[in-house]
Amino acid sequence: MAQIKIYGERAHLSRVRAPLSEAIHATAMQVLGLPEDKRFHRFIGLERDDFIHPPDRSSAYTIIEVSLFEGRGEDTKRAFLTSLMARIGEEVGIRAIDLEITLFETPRRHWGLRGKVGDELVLSYEVAR
Repeated sequence: MAQIKIYGERAHLSRVRAPLSEAIHATAMQVLGLPEDKRFHRFIGLERDDFIHPPDRSSAYTIIEVSLFEGRGEDTKRAFLTSLMARIGEEVGIRAIDLEITLFETPRRHWGLRGKVGDELVLSYEVAR
């Protein structure tokens, strides 16, 4: 399971929403093993005045927060971050200085989904990789 929030300037996110979502999900399928139909992305567009950041970032500055079930190995998480940064740079054109990604892992028992606590769910994919 992964829930993904993408923050950025509203005008920029509206231009890159589709390719950015594709890049994120393709990487999540490839590296984390998420199924094709498990895409949970929320784009949070902010007005320029509401998105304060250092002057060396451009209007393309993008923050991605990924909430995950815990259980994946450090190598998998590193591969996900590395692959995601590369793919977004290549396919979306967001420069490395304008991209920040954070992974938040929580135990499955801390998630409530489809009327169940996360550790009661039967998943169609493997979390530990």
